Amino acid sequence: MTINLPFSQACENNKAPILERLHEIFDAPGKVLEIGTGTGQHAVHFAKAMPHLQWQPTDHPDAAGTCRPRLEQAALPNILPPIELDVSTSPWPVESFTWVFSANTAHIMSWREVEQMFGHIGERLPKGGAFCLYGPFNSQGQFSSDSNRQFDQYLRTRASHMGIRDLDDLCALAAAVGLTLAENYAMPANNRLLVFSG
Repeated sequence: MTINLPFSQACENNKAPILERLHEIFDAPGKVLEIGTGTGQHAVHFAKAMPHLQWQPTDHPDAAGTCRPRLEQAALPNILPPIELDVSTSPWPVESFTWVFSANTAHIMSWREVEQMFGHIGERLPKGGAFCLYGPFNSQGQFSSDSNRQFDQYLRTRASHMGIRDLDDLCALAAAVGLTLAENYAMPANNRLLVFSG
């Protein structure tokens, strides 16, 4: 019997270039907190390629079940059971982590939620850890491409709180909680992988 798994073409397209960078960052045994696991494609691809990691999938309570079919089918020993995580709640239902990974979430969350995400991570990220945030970002208030401008317009028609975030604003949030932008990698399709460290 064939199971139709939730699928994201964007995840399929970007998982290889993201993994190439994550190999360099998540280079020792540890636990990765993934915020916004979605379909589970990233979780399965990254956990399979990096068996030295424990991968903790999470998602907003409204979407936390989406990843379960794929994770159950993969049955990887280093993927922990997914948990519900609303970044605006306190305390977070995760005891500890070494690194954080989140893809295509900052432009979906409200700005207040982005602030709270950075706040919680800043409080708990250990020395030597990193917060890797993937997605489209503006720089000094400017769009990096026409496609990102159109995507931003699309997001704002869906919900007024959505929109592509500016790198300067994110760096200010990070600085307020003791994090700094250590790396800013160019990625395919006008995306970036931002790496914040303590």
